[in-house]
Amino acid sequence: MSFLTPLALLSALVVGPLIVAMYLLKLRREELRVSSTFLWQRMVRDVEANAPWQRLRRNWLLFLQLLLLLLLAIALARPFLLTTGISGRNLIIIIDRSASMAATDVPPSRLEAARRQAQTLVDQLPEGGRATIIAIGGQMDVLAASTTDRRQMYDAIRATTLSIGGRGDLSQALALATALAAREPDSEVAIISDGNVETPTDIRVPATVRYFPIGQRAENVAISAMALQPTPAGQTLFVQVSGYGPAPVSRRLDLYLDGALFNAYELNLGPDGTPDAVQTVIVDIPAQARVAEARLSPAPNDDFLPSDDRAWAVSSTGAGMEVRIVGPGNRFLETALSLLPGITATKTTTTTVSGDTAPQVTIFDRVVPEALPTGNLLFIAPMRSTPLFSVTGMVEFPLLRPAPIVIEGQAPPLLRNVSVSEVNVLRAMRIETGVWARALVEGDGSPMLLAGEREGRRIVILAFALQDSDLPLQVAFPLLISNIIGYLAPGSGLEASQIAPGQPLVVAVDPAATAVRVVRPDGRVDAAQIQGGQAIYADTDALGPYLIEQVRDNQAVEQRRFAINLFAPEESRIAPSGELRVPQVSGLQQAVTREQVGRQELWRWLAAAAILIVLIEWLVYQRSSLAYLRQRVRLALAARRHPA
Repeated sequence: MSFLTPLALLSALVVGPLIVAMYLLKLRREELRVSSTFLWQRMVRDVEANAPWQRLRRNWLLFLQLLLLLLLAIALARPFLLTTGISGRNLIIIIDRSASMAATDVPPSRLEAARRQAQTLVDQLPEGGRATIIAIGGQMDVLAASTTDRRQMYDAIRATTLSIGGRGDLSQALALATALAAREPDSEVAIISDGNVETPTDIRVPATVRYFPIGQRAENVAISAMALQPTPAGQTLFVQVSGYGPAPVSRRLDLYLDGALFNAYELNLGPDGTPDAVQTVIVDIPAQARVAEARLSPAPNDDFLPSDDRAWAVSSTGAGMEVRIVGPGNRFLETALSLLPGITATKTTTTTVSGDTAPQVTIFDRVVPEALPTGNLLFIAPMRSTPLFSVTGMVEFPLLRPAPIVIEGQAPPLLRNVSVSEVNVLRAMRIETGVWARALVEGDGSPMLLAGEREGRRIVILAFALQDSDLPLQVAFPLLISNIIGYLAPGSGLEASQIAPGQPLVVAVDPAATAVRVVRPDGRVDAAQIQGGQAIYADTDALGPYLIEQVRDNQAVEQRRFAINLFAPEESRIAPSGELRVPQVSGLQQAVTREQVGRQELWRWLAAAAILIVLIEWLVYQRSSLAYLRQRVRLALAARRHPA
């Protein structure tokens, strides 16, 4: 144990002798009846003249007062114990709230353990210390910004709730922490996570970064994929189950159709990384089934993440979406769209389109209209500028490569399973956009593929014509078109009606519809926002099937189902990481873990003990009065029991 202000202990050496001296000088007289005071007067004068200091007698009040002095002196010296924690005055806490933090290997959950750790770090802040609370997992949230109010810190920590809408990404949080730490010299960054996060490589934090790992076990079994596809004879259900634990396990998979049990399967899964770690079930189901559900049987000791033990798939039979192609004609594009289930492609050569009848997605192939229609847009080799972007020239033989943001692992789903390094391009347009779009593929310093949102709709720009490249001959081409359509119209493409948690639901709205309502998995009914001929619903954190109804005159005229599942191997693989790579200005490349630098101060406990001693001293000093009062109470009770 050490002290922050050890000189405060000198107060006990100064005040203690004074208290003892007051007891030595105190006159102690005992009342006695004597026949005469004549014989006592001379003796009293001699004692008072020759003995100014009385003999120190045993006294409980003296003992309690000295103990009180000792406690207060030690409390003023601020004793502390070294613990695993922080030592700075400006603390930046980053709490991981992604899906893997729902694991129950640390009761009741990893997220609750992370909250407790964050509260411990706040307790270790010195008086006047500041703290910033940041939550990652999906969209980053700043819950408390550079505050000295501990109540606000605790409220922010308690307000941290689970978010399954995306993997934990430290990029934005560390960028903000870097800016905050640059202004405060005595800063520290604390990352509380299970380690299943993405870390940036181009950020060097100008402060010590400490990592507090959460989690102990790796056992988990998840439903990693599920799809329902129409066939001539009905529908085919595909379910994939993956084991992420270090040992083989056996689980039962139950399949339900529209809430009724359909079948059950016994699965034997091998350890993670082995061929037997993934098992698939393919079964034909009736055409009239609308919602299929898969459930894994409970296994508390072999599965510590229950949120990926259930999955849903919805029927797309009878559901379709129109995609309009505006241009001179493109067989490559038409063929790729025809491979996507539920997609109907219509062609037109005129650029004059009606805004009232515009579909959810419009593709402009080498043409640009005078007025842009409603809905989401895909531009392929635009020949002139629009209010959304500017065409400033042409690039000859660009060498395609992923943009830096893609290399860092932050790309949106547009480039999933797509490689552009082997694509050769003859010429491309040089395009400049505002901050609304970000480049996903670059070529000689010019963006080749851009995506973003502007005025409530999604826009994708491909800078080169398909005929001026060998992209249509690559395996990546149908995947890229599927990803683009899936981005412009969520719930379409090769993964029809499958939406990632946190991704908004977007459907084209019939002009005759007066409202759009959403029936959530828990049965709650919400209203969707209608904007630009589309219905948008963003509150999609809950897993399960969603039903979107277009209403006219209080009657549902069209229905569309979506399923939201946690198909995220990086979150289902819950094995905690003991190290976290975070480059720092000091030269450290790893976040510091388990270092005894935190201070657990004890003065609050000593102050509480001092208050208790004061109460005991008062009771001892008033013992005569209390005894008298107790006697009177007894007499009163006795008189009441035996009245005269």
